[in-house]
Amino acid sequence: MVNELSLRVLPQQAYNEQSIMAYLRQEKGINAQAVRVVRRSIDARQRAIFVNLTVRAYVGEEPPLMDFEPYVYRDVSDRPAVIVVGAGPGGLFAALRLIELGLKPIVIERGKDVRERKKDIARIRSEQRVEPESNYCFGEGGAGAYSDGKLYTRSKKRGNTDRILQIFVQHGASPAILFDAHPHIGTDRLPRVIENMRNTILSCGGEVHFQTKMTELIIEENRVMGIKVIKGSLPPRGEVWKGAAVILATGHSARDVYRHLASAGIDIEAKGLAIGVRLEHPAILIDQIQYHSRQGRGKWLPAAEYSFVTQVQGRGVYSFCMCPGGFVVPAASGPEQVVVNGMSPSSRNGRWSNSGMVVEIRPEDFEEFKIDKFKIQNASLSLLLLQEELELQCWLQANRLQTAPAQRMTDFVNGRLSANLNASSYAPGLIASPLHFWLPDFISTRLREAFKLWGKQRHGFLTQEATVIGVETRTSSPVRILRDSETLQHIRIGGLFPCGEGAGYAGGIVSAAVDGERCAESVAAYITKKAAT
Repeated sequence: MVNELSLRVLPQQAYNEQSIMAYLRQEKGINAQAVRVVRRSIDARQRAIFVNLTVRAYVGEEPPLMDFEPYVYRDVSDRPAVIVVGAGPGGLFAALRLIELGLKPIVIERGKDVRERKKDIARIRSEQRVEPESNYCFGEGGAGAYSDGKLYTRSKKRGNTDRILQIFVQHGASPAILFDAHPHIGTDRLPRVIENMRNTILSCGGEVHFQTKMTELIIEENRVMGIKVIKGSLPPRGEVWKGAAVILATGHSARDVYRHLASAGIDIEAKGLAIGVRLEHPAILIDQIQYHSRQGRGKWLPAAEYSFVTQVQGRGVYSFCMCPGGFVVPAASGPEQVVVNGMSPSSRNGRWSNSGMVVEIRPEDFEEFKIDKFKIQNASLSLLLLQEELELQCWLQANRLQTAPAQRMTDFVNGRLSANLNASSYAPGLIASPLHFWLPDFISTRLREAFKLWGKQRHGFLTQEATVIGVETRTSSPVRILRDSETLQHIRIGGLFPCGEGAGYAGGIVSAAVDGERCAESVAAYITKKAAT
């Protein structure tokens, strides 16, 4: 017999399956052979912390090995080929869905495979050098592979997010992501999951090509016929690869792709995004604030998370990609840039916790900013140019290295240079800088007002122990590639399917994966219709 129950228990009672079964025996009189957690969330709104659980208790029987039917991927080596540009979550999930639909994916990725990429990421920390095609943004797995692996999304209306999580579990992720309120794989475990996905694609007859960069879309009579690529570090050879369709899933930092599209007259537009800083606190301090206890999280609770949002001068200001027990990392993707992001290992046991703190920026705001140095030839690239300008300013502040300009939080709010800085997780190092002065006023003023408000709402949050680190610019794509809302094709170019975060239709790993699957399904419909005419 299987009983499904909703429980509200203490953290030590929810710690593992054994403690849950002990609670059921003592409090409910249920002697279960096994339990499966279906949903789990922490309620820390009051001083007494509780864990809300939905569990299945198995009495007199054993649970199934998996709570879902594994997805089946068959051989597609002799099926029509579809080119997938980019091996981030949008591209990988598009490729897997294409296989399910009987099509052969040919995945190209400008960066290296997820293991080789790790070596280049290490060199950013040790040598202060960014490899333009292999870094935190470019390479197998996309920007999420080495920047946390959080799987929380609000875009459930767009597709089956449970299916996405199940495919992650099938490829080696912890089953806990199926029931946690804010699921998280961890940057230490996600690379292996990504490798397993690649191996599935290869074992079914698909192709995956690394260090292969798209330089041009081949378009004839308003229909995409293929792409031109260059491979590795050899001189450009301009190989042309053809396919029945092209899924363009290049990620939010492929600025050369945006410039190519703009110069080729392919319809794109500027898209709103958010820009700000990384804010880093000691993890114990965030635990104390969020769990209302001087002891912090103690033995039974995970590292605490937080979420803030407010309006300042008519624009949203909010926390973004909060990383409890994590690290601030250098996320530049080219020369003359300093960009910061955050990540957490699966254990979330680091000494610090950090979050992006960002200000909403809309395309129509750009003229208001009056940044005269920008000579905009294409208005669709306006916010991309804003990103680049701020990243360059950071790089100059950092003495042309990957050290990051930083300021104590209280000094940032009070408008003064920090005489010294806190210790930090940011491996390349920090340099004291008056971010309050050189960041554009439309960003710094709103952040300062938001910090004051949140300091009143959470006593201890506004503190000299916290560090403001610049800049966080890669929250999402600054450009949207226009597509038809029904067919997901580009509005004018047949057979071209803009996909995921880089195309402006997603905002994280899960939503990009959902969009990748939707694009694959639209490609299958397109090929079927084309074959019938």
